[in-house]
Amino acid sequence: MSNKVELSLFLLRISVFLVLFMWTLDKFINPGHAAAVWANFYFMKDMQATVLYVIGAVQMTIILCFLLGIKKNISYLLVFLMHAVSTLSSYHQYLNPYEGVHLLFFAAWPMLAACYALYLLRRSDTMLSLNIK
Repeated sequence: MSNKVELSLFLLRISVFLVLFMWTLDKFINPGHAAAVWANFYFMKDMQATVLYVIGAVQMTIILCFLLGIKKNISYLLVFLMHAVSTLSSYHQYLNPYEGVHLLFFAAWPMLAACYALYLLRRSDTMLSLNIK
């Protein structure tokens, strides 16, 4: 049974990392899009590319620690909090789910649950994890 739990947690960790990695890369590859996201969802207008690069670098550090199992108490918590802020800041999308692509935003909820489960079960998430405290 423990092998099934370890594999399940590993697959959750990899899939959560993949989503966050793509969001983080967006800040470097397309800072204009990232700035529009920040303006629309976080009410921070006119974000400069340099600021987005710094935010991206911090996020990249956090999600790489998460992926590798480094400082699990803090990295798993920060991943959960980052995704919680992202999910909750999209509240207006949930109010009109059938307009445009708003229905896609509902995919954030199971991922938020996965982030929370990973945080709660971080000590059991040992497959391909460095477990550096």
